[in-house]
Amino acid sequence: MVKLKEKIVTLFQEKEEMDTEIMLSDLTEVPSIKIGDYTLQFELGPANPELQEVAKKELRESPEIQKQSIARLQELLKGEKDLKCPLDNEAWLIRFLRPCKYYPDSALKLIKHYYQFKVKHASLYDDLKPSREKNIFEHNILTVLPNRDQCGRRVLIIELGKKWKHNKCSLDEVYKGCVLYLEAAMLEPTTQIAGAVVIFDMDGLSLQQTWQFTPPFAKRIVDLLQEAIPVRVKNLHVVNQPVIFNMVFALFKPFLNEKLKNRIIFHGSDRKSLHQYILPKHLPPQYGGTLELKLISGPQWYSLLVNLDKEYEAISSYGYKKK
Repeated sequence: MVKLKEKIVTLFQEKEEMDTEIMLSDLTEVPSIKIGDYTLQFELGPANPELQEVAKKELRESPEIQKQSIARLQELLKGEKDLKCPLDNEAWLIRFLRPCKYYPDSALKLIKHYYQFKVKHASLYDDLKPSREKNIFEHNILTVLPNRDQCGRRVLIIELGKKWKHNKCSLDEVYKGCVLYLEAAMLEPTTQIAGAVVIFDMDGLSLQQTWQFTPPFAKRIVDLLQEAIPVRVKNLHVVNQPVIFNMVFALFKPFLNEKLKNRIIFHGSDRKSLHQYILPKHLPPQYGGTLELKLISGPQWYSLLVNLDKEYEAISSYGYKKK
């Protein structure tokens, strides 16, 4: 009787793991929401021909290299006995191979850092999914533009000044909201190839808000960007920053390597400076742009992301075993 019970439990566990395996990157339909005449949805299909050319030139992508790299990465991952991951899911493997230009050893290193980072900051990552983080979206300080820029990159705007009520929405909540967006971006082949850019709008940053930033928080952000995220973050643009922002940036400086330091660009209120990197037609009017598409609010993004709760649960089910 005991053995029968154990067998039943094992079967249920195996089924649960199979269900999770199927869920990851194998969505039966693409989540979307209708906003006026505009349909907002994730772009899970193949990249357009132009970006496929970019993948060939910048990422060494070709059917032959892709096949060889997937096979080699699978072999390398088999050696990570404590790491649970979807070895047979090619779309998942490609997420890590693309930012590493299809070098399997580099992709393995990225995967290990990605999951070790999640273990190190388990209090933030455990069961992280949109339905548990509604507050950050309701504060409407994180915005992903509905369009891409001229290079096909996703554009994330983070407003940590006038719109940020730090006593009602913590920096950790802001961090988790950003991670939810980044995890969603990882699902899109176009974003895997083209990457993303971030605009930090610091307009109205107060002294009280600067006190929310700490060296451990700064180190976590820098470690994430430099070692533990499989998204090509091409530039970090800082706009509308007051003089007091120097106090915040001083916390980040000691942890920055040269590569990331060179990708942080300060524009202040100089819109022409920003336009050298993102063309006006891809930016909303508050940044001197001519974008006519209506911006998607935080609550609207939440209503889309919450449809991916199961996907985020699948993402959370992988990683190193807890000791």
